[in-house]
Amino acid sequence: MHDNITEITELLFTANQVREFDRIAIEDKGIDGFELMGKAATATFEFLCAQWPKVLTGELTLQIFCGAGNNGGDGYLIAALAKQKAIPVSVVYLKPPEHLAGDAKKAWKYCQKQGVTITAFNGFDLVNADIVIDAMLGTGLRGVVHGNYRDAIETINASGKPVLAVDIPSGLCADTGTVLGSAIKASATVTFIAKKQGLFTAMGPDCCGEPHFAQLDVPGDVYKKQTPACYQLSETTFKGLIHKRPACSHKGLYGSVLLVGGNYGMPGAIIIAAEAALASGAGRVSVATRAEHLSALAIRCPEVMAFNARTPADVKALITGKTALLVGPGFGQDDWSRALLKAALTARCPVILDADALNLVAQTPSLLNQRKYPTVMSPHPAEAGRLLNTTAAMIQSNRFKNVMLLHNQYNATVVLKGVGSLIGSTEGIALCSAGNPGMAVAGMGDLLSGVIVTLLGQGIPADKAASLGVWLHATAGDDYVAAHGEIGVLATSLIPCLRDRLNGLVCCR
Repeated sequence: MHDNITEITELLFTANQVREFDRIAIEDKGIDGFELMGKAATATFEFLCAQWPKVLTGELTLQIFCGAGNNGGDGYLIAALAKQKAIPVSVVYLKPPEHLAGDAKKAWKYCQKQGVTITAFNGFDLVNADIVIDAMLGTGLRGVVHGNYRDAIETINASGKPVLAVDIPSGLCADTGTVLGSAIKASATVTFIAKKQGLFTAMGPDCCGEPHFAQLDVPGDVYKKQTPACYQLSETTFKGLIHKRPACSHKGLYGSVLLVGGNYGMPGAIIIAAEAALASGAGRVSVATRAEHLSALAIRCPEVMAFNARTPADVKALITGKTALLVGPGFGQDDWSRALLKAALTARCPVILDADALNLVAQTPSLLNQRKYPTVMSPHPAEAGRLLNTTAAMIQSNRFKNVMLLHNQYNATVVLKGVGSLIGSTEGIALCSAGNPGMAVAGMGDLLSGVIVTLLGQGIPADKAASLGVWLHATAGDDYVAAHGEIGVLATSLIPCLRDRLNGLVCCR
């Protein structure tokens, strides 16, 4: 999955790993800790001025909230830089600065020498500047935020002022993206040395706003000391995967996929999945569904071969010659769907399970015991909770851990959907940071599963097919929303954008 990843910007790490990079840079590479802190402050200050140009003219005032550790030290140095540029700036501290140690104490003393106004947060202060800089709590936070830190976070959030977070929004867990009691809702975040995985999933994107990465000139070989916790998908991830079609092409070269679903009253899901499969370049798309939906399929998708699936024998007959199966859109959980799922799982080709197929597997996990061919599962958090016999909230509390629990328990490539969708496989974890709130509508999951089944059917390995499908789906959503806005998006509206994204990956060979 990650053969094409060479840039540090595509690698995600845990907080402990980033702290180790920091240690290596200082102890092994001889980079002075205070110098590194200065680079972090400079990177943040430069981003601040680029994001809000009126800061440099003195038209916007700054208020910097500083905590006890190196995150607070960064804040003190940012204040000093602002003061040197004659920018109106003040510091509010959460811990008496005389109790600071090491580089953070050195930063406070330097800030003090520049004549910056430094006062204590008393719990009743209001934000009195145009822009707030959050330098309170870094990646070392353990447990729930409490006391004056929580009061300060709530005061800042209630102010409605734009907030720039230093390294990570205070109160956000760098490893999971969960909120530890209370967290800053930043407009933007400048994160240092390496990208923390929690910034990009769960509540991370809501808390971080626009993320900006500053490597701080840490040497590249430092990063070779740790295996990345996660990989961030980008267009370069899939370089060379989709090839130009030869002139002698025929439909048999591009997969013959079977989609099983569409129980009584639910034709839409399987139709959306079928249209997505066609738009993703499948040579042939067949659908096994209820007889009542055959006419709708023929009208909406005349390119699809639609069949009445009355019994498991009907599905088994259709499996022959297929290169991949999708089971689940509009499936239901009755005797018909259970019987058809069992039949589909006998297929000697890759299978993707979505929607109610996942709920049926959660009820009877032994259904997958005999599977010897690649299986992809694409649950949302509630479905993932059922598969692990827990709740959606527990799934969201550590999406990284839970996607791998699902992968290991079911011996499948798992797409854990949601903001910062994760793909867990034998290759590790990949994260897709593309996508937007406009995609939170019915039918989006069916669209995604239709894309993935086509990629599987064309012989792309399960981990790559799942990752590419997620990335195509998410970036198509971003393309559509950039042109039309987030409200009122229809799943099928993404199809032209999806097709464009896929064609944009074509390489000549």
